[in-house]
Amino acid sequence: MKILRSYLIREVARPFGGSLIIFTFVLVSGNIIRLIELIITKGIPLIDVGKLFLWQIPSLSSYIFPMAILTSLLMTLGRLSADLEITAMKASGLNIFRLELPLIFIGLAFSLFSIVLNNEIIPYARFASRRIIKQIGFKKPVAHFEPGTFIRTFEHHILFFYGVHNNILSNIRIYEPLDDLPARTIIARQGEIIASSEKGTVKLRLYDGTSDEPDPQDPKRFYKLNFKTYSITLRLPKDTDGPMAKKPKEMNIQELISERNNLLEKSIYPYPINTEIQKKISVSFACLTFILIGFPLGILSRRGSRSIAFGLSLIVLIVYYLLLAGGEALALQGLVKPIWSMWLGNITIGLGGIILSVYIHKH
Repeated sequence: MKILRSYLIREVARPFGGSLIIFTFVLVSGNIIRLIELIITKGIPLIDVGKLFLWQIPSLSSYIFPMAILTSLLMTLGRLSADLEITAMKASGLNIFRLELPLIFIGLAFSLFSIVLNNEIIPYARFASRRIIKQIGFKKPVAHFEPGTFIRTFEHHILFFYGVHNNILSNIRIYEPLDDLPARTIIARQGEIIASSEKGTVKLRLYDGTSDEPDPQDPKRFYKLNFKTYSITLRLPKDTDGPMAKKPKEMNIQELISERNNLLEKSIYPYPINTEIQKKISVSFACLTFILIGFPLGILSRRGSRSIAFGLSLIVLIVYYLLLAGGEALALQGLVKPIWSMWLGNITIGLGGIILSVYIHKH
């Protein structure tokens, strides 16, 4: 058994190295094209673009490792199955689960490493990358308007929005914390940044939303006001060159928990924060999940060609990341708790792998 386990690990390790190089090249190539555009069209110094490129590599690693593991498993086990080596092992009385066990431990080791990667290295790299972008002048029309983070730089207001294109913001939430009262909330489908003649302010014109308005009879009570257009003036900080606020993706779990507690104290339920905490952990265990599905799927494929392996891995990857994206969307809207929705991909793919392994063992 020890000899067979060592043999299997060696066979998987060979295509793993090749897959790692291929996927790294493919993902990095897309970034290189965008960075070259910075040099040509924006005149950004090469040294700054080089730093930006290096800081973007860690973010790709969380995708590269699971993809390489899955592809190498499918290639190796597909070949072993096609050569009837798996059949010979089962005919000799070998329990298929004992053969899979060392691969599961390897997947667990990669997953534990990925927790460190996703919790410490990648958030730091993303924040450093964005800091470089700000330093070289490649920033949004309003520098401190960053999508996907709670912006606290305005007086008496906290701003959050999911997307921005030119001067148009989408899915906006504006909170006004009040003493001894729940935060007043304004929600809008879209908003436009309007040039303001008054120094130190930013005007927003909001479209299609609701606003909490104080009851004239009892200012401590609010009623919902539906609006087609709504204008609000936000006062800018005196020093816009101060420290940048971190996005949830740029925080480690400890920072996210602290941010969550601060928002809860202001009666703001932090859907994005809870979602990001669960996402960091669930994505880390993609390596283990892909071993659970890759082992039986590779045996059932009975083909050792790279095209078949890459095709099957592509299907699994698409299903997994679609489930991850769908779960994230549900969690951000507060429709499903993040602890369930963000693990949907791992649970679905992992259970599928376990069921296939049981099927192989019985047949």
